[in-house]
Amino acid sequence: MDISVVVPVYNEAKNIYELFHSLNGVLEKTNRAYQIIFVDDGSRDDSLKMLKDLKKKEANLKVIALRRNYGQTAAIDAGIKSSSGKVIITIDGDLQNDPQDIPNLLRELEKGYDVVSGWRYQRNDSFIRDALSKLAYLLREFILADKVHDSGCTLKAFRRECFDGLNLYGEMHRFIPAVLAWKGFSIGEVKVSHQARRYGKSKYSLTRVIKGFLDLLVLRFWMQYSGRPIHLFGVVGVILLLLGFSSGAYLTFIKLYFHAQLAGRPLLFLTILLVVTGVQFIVFGILADIMIQIYYGANDRRIYNIKETLE
Repeated sequence: MDISVVVPVYNEAKNIYELFHSLNGVLEKTNRAYQIIFVDDGSRDDSLKMLKDLKKKEANLKVIALRRNYGQTAAIDAGIKSSSGKVIITIDGDLQNDPQDIPNLLRELEKGYDVVSGWRYQRNDSFIRDALSKLAYLLREFILADKVHDSGCTLKAFRRECFDGLNLYGEMHRFIPAVLAWKGFSIGEVKVSHQARRYGKSKYSLTRVIKGFLDLLVLRFWMQYSGRPIHLFGVVGVILLLLGFSSGAYLTFIKLYFHAQLAGRPLLFLTILLVVTGVQFIVFGILADIMIQIYYGANDRRIYNIKETLE
């Protein structure tokens, strides 16, 4: 199988037939073996029924039905894990991504990139969604600085090896290029069109922005400190201990030489707090280091990725 197209859908019954036939028409022109995988993410409308009916007629269609709504990231992960293509393409199920852009992604991928991300440079969204998207971009750029213009665009093309050992969770589908860039994969971008939604309702909301921000913090920690978390917690703990010892030394000095009363002084309570918190951070760092070693030790996980071996 050359190409696998993964389409997560949630209550997109009115878009399914048109999207499938549009994908089919585009992929046939590539003259490559392909499969189209629709992942129903616990839809409450007729999406799954329509997919089952379509499956009876189309041999190159694969349908995966999740038991309930787990979110777009889980649906994409399920589709990727069940795919068999050398190249994996992800696309939204709401017809806002245009399948006609897929050949452009494939051509860019052939230039040697491992990932090609779509860039919706002219958005057709409501004012609120556009504002939330810009806010999410600013947060991602500030924390990750991944230089990807539109990481939230679902239309992307990946080489299969990108997903070896990669597990997606939360809202991480938005940060796949950043994770892969951290792993050493090369990232390209292609400007793609963005259609206005014709049917159904957008699932984008402020809640998703907040969840995405929390995932962003975890991702930043993982990218920078997954090898040795003690370097983060330990440094903070040492700084707090130094501040605590410094204020403690000052209190000892004024007690010995000026016979000052220490009981009830706010600085005394602050000193105790700094020392106790500093010790806790160091202990957290040691425990996190132990857990990281257990994580990488299980199933022979590694903190590095090998591109190729020449013998």
